[in-house]
Amino acid sequence: MKTYEVTITETLQTTVEVEASCHAEAEDLVRAAWKSGDYILDAETFTGVTFRSAMKPRSRDQER
Repeated sequence: MKTYEVTITETLQTTVEVEASCHAEAEDLVRAAWKSGDYILDAETFTGVTFRSAMKPRSRDQER
């Protein structure tokens, strides 16, 4: 049997409206609000999942 490492990536997504003078300021305002906990993404904002596998590299002990 071979050993595989499988990475699970879940995606959460929401859209918020913000008034700003430009695109960069809008992102900065929302980023700061998100960091301070104003926007909490949870199971209700789940949009998908992906799985990616790769063969686990053999350790030197396994090569002997």
